[in-house]
Amino acid sequence: MESKRRSIAKTLSWRVWATIITAAVVYVSTNKLQFAMEIGLIDTTIKLGAYFFHERLWNKVGFGRGPSPKQDYQI
Repeated sequence: MESKRRSIAKTLSWRVWATIITAAVVYVSTNKLQFAMEIGLIDTTIKLGAYFFHERLWNKVGFGRGPSPKQDYQI
């Protein structure tokens, strides 16, 4: 199980790359830098939240995970 902090860090690091890619594609397609930056910002804002919640939901799914190790606690 991942912590929320790890999910946030993964979300932010991925979105930096994804924003650069989106803005670059828009810029190459339109040759308009300001428009490319606006689209990159809008895309990032929406997808940041979507990715975080997607990660948190997948943490609740057991598919593809092995059994969690049992820990013995002794006092």
